Amino acid sequence: MILIKTGTEKRKNQIGIKMENQEYSVGLDIGTTKIVAIVGRRNAHGKIEVLGVGKAKSLGVHKGIVNNISQTINSIKAAVSEAQSSAGVPIRKVTVGIAGKHIRSLQHSDYIMREHPDKFITDDDIEALKDQVKKLVMLPGEEIIHVLPQEYKVDSEGEIQEPVGMHGKRLEANFHVVVGQMGSIRNIARCVREAGLEMEALTLEPLASSEAVLTKEEKEAGVAIVDIGGGTTDIAIFKDNIIRHTCVIPYGGGIITEDIKEGCSIIEKHAEQLKVKFGSAVPELEKDSTYVTIPGLHGRPDKEISLKTLAQIINARVEEILEMVNTELKAYGAFEQKKKLIAGIVLTGGGSNLKHLRQLANYTTGFDSRIGFANEYVANDKNQYLKGPEFATSIGLLMESLKIRDKKLNTVEDTPVLEKEQPENAAAQAAIETSQSAPQEVAPIQEQQPREEQHENKKAAKLTFGQSLMEKVKKFFEEVE
Repeated sequence: MILIKTGTEKRKNQIGIKMENQEYSVGLDIGTTKIVAIVGRRNAHGKIEVLGVGKAKSLGVHKGIVNNISQTINSIKAAVSEAQSSAGVPIRKVTVGIAGKHIRSLQHSDYIMREHPDKFITDDDIEALKDQVKKLVMLPGEEIIHVLPQEYKVDSEGEIQEPVGMHGKRLEANFHVVVGQMGSIRNIARCVREAGLEMEALTLEPLASSEAVLTKEEKEAGVAIVDIGGGTTDIAIFKDNIIRHTCVIPYGGGIITEDIKEGCSIIEKHAEQLKVKFGSAVPELEKDSTYVTIPGLHGRPDKEISLKTLAQIINARVEEILEMVNTELKAYGAFEQKKKLIAGIVLTGGGSNLKHLRQLANYTTGFDSRIGFANEYVANDKNQYLKGPEFATSIGLLMESLKIRDKKLNTVEDTPVLEKEQPENAAAQAAIETSQSAPQEVAPIQEQQPREEQHENKKAAKLTFGQSLMEKVKKFFEEVE
């Protein structure tokens, strides 16, 4: 008995193979204090099922920038090895986060004059406008890593969200331009490659964190996410579901630990423990009579530290960071009526675990704030291990990786099968031959694919932010090799 596989069956097998190869995704957060690798997949309800987590102390990264290649490679290997053991699966591809003080953003408006205003605006026109913005002159070593359109203007008509399909001569847009030092980004790419991994995408860490902790309603109303990490504080501002501002402040939880170490004359390990267990951002809420004892070094007497003094040291530095956040909010225009952040501020990252930080943020910025937990999208976090805001970026990177995987699967499903399907019987074969020999009257119908469908297909084929940045880095390494 001979079995003939039809084109449909072949396509199903093709999709099955794809799904087998990409059953799970991996997010890799290369931070200043820790490196986290998190393995997960999407369950039947669309939520994330975490398969394994690996965590290692970050050596060789300072304020989000790699300053020791070999130490960073070893830290990545340690985190990935632990994640592989706990998940029981091999890790090859990862989605990596980038931050660091070298990342900045700017607002820019530009326009093009279309040659054929009688024809409707297409994706090619928008790409031409973006390419024009990419020609902006930057500082030495800096490159434009992404161009995010805000809203468009066609001729005299403004506040247009989607201009494709409209008619007009002049196409104008406001852009959010993300700029960074490509040297720093390539160093991260090199560390990942030499750790034996392949990068699926590079994503801005504030964007990853926002994916994990912000709701659609908050992004619509206007919200600022403030991710306080070990070496940097990342900010991303959203309004009307559009990213409006991004920046990286070169201070985080690490500098608070450093201040405690200097102010109390203790070692770094004890300073970190003091901050985590007893630290507070508001000295007025601490009693004068409460002390904590630190063991002395090598037979030296124990040291007693007042919790109020500790809170005063912490408060001075946290206020400084929050004032910088305030400066960025003002730069965006968050205090103007039209740009007001109705949803206020969402604090996340390891630094947001600091006691009474939310109250201080409310007082300093004048906006309501909440702590952003990343466990809303995670289905199997029964022991609440991943609930901590320090995992927000890692889970956001995993979500980005899953999004890329879903997009690839959808592309496979939408790909037409080139092979002809085998007819089931002779009558079907005769019908096909008759139709092939008949005049081609049906051709015009095939050409009349709806413009909306064509546009959706083009949109689906577009690269995400992380993938487009990854293409730049890949191109560089190919040229070097």
